[in-house]
Amino acid sequence: MVKNKILITGANGFLGSHCVEKFAEKGNEIFTVGRKCVKNAKIRSAVDGEINLENLRKLENIGFDIIIHCGGSGNVGYSLQNPFDDFNNSVNSTISVLEFARNFSPNSLIIYPSTPAVHGLHDDSPIKESDPSMPVSPYGVHKKLAEELCLSYSHNFGIKTAIIRFFSIYGEGLKKQLIWDACNKMYKSENSEIEFWGNGEETRDWIYIDDAIDLIKILCKSKIDKSFIVNGGSGIRYTICETLSALAESFNFSGKIKFNQFQKAGDPKYYLADTTITNLVGWKPKFSLQKGIENYVKWFKECI
Repeated sequence: MVKNKILITGANGFLGSHCVEKFAEKGNEIFTVGRKCVKNAKIRSAVDGEINLENLRKLENIGFDIIIHCGGSGNVGYSLQNPFDDFNNSVNSTISVLEFARNFSPNSLIIYPSTPAVHGLHDDSPIKESDPSMPVSPYGVHKKLAEELCLSYSHNFGIKTAIIRFFSIYGEGLKKQLIWDACNKMYKSENSEIEFWGNGEETRDWIYIDDAIDLIKILCKSKIDKSFIVNGGSGIRYTICETLSALAESFNFSGKIKFNQFQKAGDPKYYLADTTITNLVGWKPKFSLQKGIENYVKWFKECI
């Protein structure tokens, strides 16, 4: 098996930490840059700090086969409260990675995890990669700008880039967003009433973390000449009400689930991936939502 030199930014975060775990166990050499990144048995070299050109240049003499740019913002609410910081985390970090690759590692394949938030509002139908891009939150705008930078560097400088628009990733280690929030409410409520945003009919396309990593692995092995965009979603539509019901069953929660009927700012109502291109590259999810939730609830109960 070919072993690669892989740079993972944001390796202390949810997706980044799982990338380190899964790629290291295959014998790849792992390097990291990002806040609180530290060297350990799985990481050959780590740079603790902002993802900028200065810190990336500390690794300039290595030359990477693959760069997985997980660093950046991942929260709509945060972007609405801190748009400048969100821009820096998403856009400035991305152009730093691209400029580093252009000057010091031009043969690298850059994997950029993005989001369907770049599309903005959408009706209750599968979202295609080619659908119009009209984001409604600073988070979506900044991810769109980062995508455009990837495409620009690919077109103008020949940097190979693969953009994965991940839908709703979840799994052990995720301490934010709906499933984490719901587990905390169920744990603290003692089977009384708990409340959530919306009306419960909003939809999400859930993808378990192990399936997300498998998609990244497939793209790492694919022959990408310049640029490529693919949806990272299961293609299965779940309402928030269905999701919380499955979670309550796994959690053994018998209380009442209530919705406040207010749409949360920046959150589109419908999310469902068109998986035509995803299937063409040879990827399909292995984990059902039920199995993924069972794993998550087990992890949650062990870590509280």
